[in-house]
Amino acid sequence: MSEDSLQKLFGNIDIYLFDQLLKGRLIPGMRVLDAGCGSGRNLVYFLRNGYEVFGVDQSEEAIGEVRKLASVLAPHLPANNFRVEPVEQMSFGTEANSQQQTVNGKATSAPAGAEEKNASEAFDVVISSAVLHFARDEEQWQAMIDEMWRVLRPGGIFFARLASTIGMEDRIELIEGRRFHLPDGSDRFLVDEAMLRRVTATAGGKFIEPIKTTVVENLRAMTTWVVKK
Repeated sequence: MSEDSLQKLFGNIDIYLFDQLLKGRLIPGMRVLDAGCGSGRNLVYFLRNGYEVFGVDQSEEAIGEVRKLASVLAPHLPANNFRVEPVEQMSFGTEANSQQQTVNGKATSAPAGAEEKNASEAFDVVISSAVLHFARDEEQWQAMIDEMWRVLRPGGIFFARLASTIGMEDRIELIEGRRFHLPDGSDRFLVDEAMLRRVTATAGGKFIEPIKTTVVENLRAMTTWVVKK
């Protein structure tokens, strides 16, 4: 297969997300949410191959690009699968809160219960690729994690690539809290291995991959975090 053919099939998919495909964990037909999808660099393969694809991003322009991409590669998918909203305040599953039912001719709010819970646990896979390190502080970071965990079904896979301190401890400068100044000139919210293990345990998740980190020319470290709910 030519390089152009591979590019057409997979797009610019994250290499560690591609690894999950190779391991057979991401199967056609699954409901996949890219939380912070940008213009859809990680979604090309999923759109082409029968996955039920969703995405959110704060950028209206980015969501417009994803909708265009989906209209070509998976025209059966509703445009509303791709939404302009922050990761920490996604609307997936919350529609149940506003649904109404009619009782004795009067509209009443649907009761909270199993249906609402199941509506939240909607996705087989949630992807967070190069998003979490843009958190303002630990409160926003945790809010994003909580929201992605909310919409992930039991047994579902959470895949994240995020900047970390791992292997960079002597090269980064603390700003405040968990925000650091990196040698590449950027300021990022950085996690470490202990934090990832603590958050995973608190959520009741299970690691299905070792924590893997790539140090890029001593400028930044990108860590892969893959767990099952």
